[in-house]
Amino acid sequence: MVTLVALLSLAACGTSSGPAGHSPSGAVPAASGVSSPAFFDKALHDELIAMLARDQADRGGTPQSESDQARTSRLKEIIRTHGWPTFALVGEDGGNAAWAIAQHSDQDPTFQQEALDLLRAAVTARQASPGNLAYLEDRVAAGRGEPQGYGTQIRCGPDGPVPTTPIRDESEVERRRAEAGLPTLAGYLAEMTTICAQDPE
Repeated sequence: MVTLVALLSLAACGTSSGPAGHSPSGAVPAASGVSSPAFFDKALHDELIAMLARDQADRGGTPQSESDQARTSRLKEIIRTHGWPTFALVGEDGGNAAWAIAQHSDQDPTFQQEALDLLRAAVTARQASPGNLAYLEDRVAAGRGEPQGYGTQIRCGPDGPVPTTPIRDESEVERRRAEAGLPTLAGYLAEMTTICAQDPE
């Protein structure tokens, strides 16, 4: 059975919510794990966007010379130098790219948890996407075999898409998804039904 999260990365980057109207050159509000750059780092932005393009090419069936492990290692270096890549530092698309690399760092769960903590702080500072945070929270939980909060981690079952782990307090999932700027779970599963029909195994 195929996990669908890899196929959703570009859609998640395009649809997850983030603060509007924030100038990339502005200072970042203080928060644990969030640096305060005074300028937009175009070189770092462009590097992250290129990393995401290679990540997506890999998942689209075009093998790359750079592995997930190599991208994870480079993201670790970036975080050691800059903290979490915030909207102020790398723009919204650069921040989304950093999230996607962290999302695909399953081979290093310790780092994935660290990235989750930093991303949570960045969201609190309005410097990262709440939707991306929801996806990474679920990814880390599902990787541990624990219930997920938003139902973002899906696999193709014999009868269509099903969550990879149960959804905790499922009666509240639509409220949580709305607060994170995500579409309804019903709509999300409808999209996944189409994907499962195209690639059921």
